[in-house]
Amino acid sequence: MYSYDRLYRFTYAVFTSLGCSEEHAAIATRGLIAADIRGIDSHGVARLSGYVRLWEAGRVNANPAIRIVHETPSTAVVDGDAGLGLVVAPFAMQVAIDKAKIAGTGWVSVRNSNHFGIAGHHAMMALEQDMIGMAMTNASALVAPTFSVERMLGTNPIAVAIPAGEQPPFVADFATTTAANGKLEILQRKQADTPLGWVQDRQGHPSTDANILKKQGALLPLGSDRDHGSHKGYALGSIVDIFSAVLSGASYGPWAPPFPAYVPMPENMPGEGLGHFFGAMRVDAFRPADEFKQHMDNWIARFRLARPAEGHEKVLIPGDPEREMEIIRMKEGIPLVDSVAADLEQLATRFSLTL
Repeated sequence: MYSYDRLYRFTYAVFTSLGCSEEHAAIATRGLIAADIRGIDSHGVARLSGYVRLWEAGRVNANPAIRIVHETPSTAVVDGDAGLGLVVAPFAMQVAIDKAKIAGTGWVSVRNSNHFGIAGHHAMMALEQDMIGMAMTNASALVAPTFSVERMLGTNPIAVAIPAGEQPPFVADFATTTAANGKLEILQRKQADTPLGWVQDRQGHPSTDANILKKQGALLPLGSDRDHGSHKGYALGSIVDIFSAVLSGASYGPWAPPFPAYVPMPENMPGEGLGHFFGAMRVDAFRPADEFKQHMDNWIARFRLARPAEGHEKVLIPGDPEREMEIIRMKEGIPLVDSVAADLEQLATRFSLTL
């Protein structure tokens, strides 16, 4: 087990070793380890070596001049200057929140960025202001649309965070695929197969091979196949791609930059970097915040009382598993699989640090 503080100090030291400012290193570290403490191990420090490789390949700017390039009272486009998405995303989300304070809602599309960690971390920034937060991002093309064998979309997550009163907030954070790529990476480290319905091979046949993406296979949209609603997952992923990249001027669809630094950049890219999209809505732009939160408490309490199906203890609210995991891991520590710990030890050697 690794304590939060221990992983924080190490990750912060890695980011400053890349040349990040102390402020940016702190922002990036909080965003990255937020995934680990919430139990989303695929997007936490397991990704740290990937960010370093992107920096070594010249695809990440450690000192970006993040700026607003277009805006109206309630909207903006942010250029991330090829910075870490972990830094660019909080900047853009804060712009959305600031605009919502004035206009009631704020909407920000981002271009020229990189992988931004878990979407929920950014959406939750709005909660402290009695706002509803939204965050989404496009990603490198690993997903085959319904009826296709060609990889055209990323896992393209959506997160929505909604404040409550006495109850904890509602936080939905999910990929628009049946499973995120990080789940495959976890199975690869464990040398285990995927459940049926996560992936297909290069001919479009169902597969359980966790390494299928290395063999020109593809992830499947949410729903797995047409009979189970994959066209809906395909549509959701497409919406994220358009809001995040087509709207902002980032590269979209099969041209989205790949996360692995060793994968060549797509040719004839139509935009700059990855794209994100953020929204913030003041609750009191619709009804008094206290009144809304009282009814959110009622909504949550009633759903918790829903009669569970046989074999299940209780009905969960979106955000419950991550919140419960955060309590446990902040107290007991964060477990790392051997391969991730080995990656961090290599980074320690690379930058003359101690894990």
